[in-house]
Amino acid sequence: MASVEFKTLNNGEKMPFIGIGTWQASDEEIETAIDAALEAGYRHIDTAPVYGNEQAIGRVLKRWLDAGKVKREELFIVTKLPPVANGPSDVEPTIKKSLADLQLSYVDLYLIHTPFSLYTNEDGSFKLDEEGLMTPDLRTNHAATWVEMEKLVAEGLAKSIGISNFDKEQVGRLLKTAKIRPATNQIEHHVYLQQRELVDFCNAEGIAITAYSPLGSRGIAAFNAAAGLVRDLPDLIEIPVVKEIAAAHGKSPAQVLLRWIIDTGVIAIPKSTNAGRLRENLNVFDFKLTDAEVAKLLALDQDLRVCDFAFFHGVERHPEFRFKNQYTK
Repeated sequence: MASVEFKTLNNGEKMPFIGIGTWQASDEEIETAIDAALEAGYRHIDTAPVYGNEQAIGRVLKRWLDAGKVKREELFIVTKLPPVANGPSDVEPTIKKSLADLQLSYVDLYLIHTPFSLYTNEDGSFKLDEEGLMTPDLRTNHAATWVEMEKLVAEGLAKSIGISNFDKEQVGRLLKTAKIRPATNQIEHHVYLQQRELVDFCNAEGIAITAYSPLGSRGIAAFNAAAGLVRDLPDLIEIPVVKEIAAAHGKSPAQVLLRWIIDTGVIAIPKSTNAGRLRENLNVFDFKLTDAEVAKLLALDQDLRVCDFAFFHGVERHPEFRFKNQYTK
């Protein structure tokens, strides 16, 4: 089983540097993947209600916990308050639903998934306007929602709380009223989208960064296509400099990309349902990049975002929406 290193959060909790992301996987795929991940040594699992797989993950966790193959305190489970339910009154019922699905009494980290929100109909479908666009919920109030997030810690429902997809201004605004500082800000972060100003700001404020899509996101192309979006997405694994560095270390390009991230103190949650790649992604603690190699990777930054939430048609009308749509054609 691969060794795992930990990031100490601002409240003293320890979060594994490498976790498994679980977006875009069927129940069968995710059950198989979580089993394989736990066998490989993963203890950090990242999910969310909008991924639609919390029940499947919960079934695997219950099997492992009931069999005594893992202890609850060894796991670091992350889930999120969804974009369609991130008002103050949504916080407690939503986390309780997630806990029931995950078959857990608490999560290790609970995040506000997005800084924006959208209306849904009673059946859970997105509420559309006369133009067929999703309807932004303009009542969004991060400070008010955060008060309810803080209560989860006192109630023992979440050990840590944090945010996701917040930019520098949004983080700074939240810090003005927060009694509990966010433990982490989960953002898209990879060699083509380094967001150094945001990363540096969060680090200075004691807020850890978690990188989603650390290897890019090959799977998002099909997801975008289903939403009517045509994108020419970059393949980070095929970047010549990355392949060159990988060859020098006898490692894969994916391992180099992950090593670069964790060397800067950033947590990474690569997603895979392939057992071999899961093991590979975790096996990144036995080599170091040279200063020259790090410089080459830093020079790759292109401010290119893979996940710009354009699949939420109409969300750009929300005042808290801060994402660029570079790839839309």
